[in-house]
Amino acid sequence: MAVRAVRGAVQLERDEAGHMREQVEELLTAVLTRNDLTTEDLISIWFTATPDLHSDFPAAAARGIGIVDVPLICAQELDIEGAMPRVVRLLAHVETELPKSRIAHVYLGAAAALRKDIAQ
Repeated sequence: MAVRAVRGAVQLERDEAGHMREQVEELLTAVLTRNDLTTEDLISIWFTATPDLHSDFPAAAARGIGIVDVPLICAQELDIEGAMPRVVRLLAHVETELPKSRIAHVYLGAAAALRKDIAQ
């Protein structure tokens, strides 16, 4: 079993706690589904949020869908002029048999523009 890293991001329409939870839950579910993972395969997850998001911690969404025994951390994304606003990113470390070339990184909605080089 190998340790792999999976990236993902989603752009929120607004800075509201319920909306953030909904969007981050969708992102996490997509990461797990597209990589044929379960919560047992998760080692840890780093979340970042752009400086314009204040309503909630992205990690709260993970806890809300039952990811309760995995270390999670939230951090603020760099405040770069011209960067896409209202974005939550994640970096999940997982145990999987998938080779690096088959890892599906997930960029939902407008966040797909962040990584046009990765097939969705």
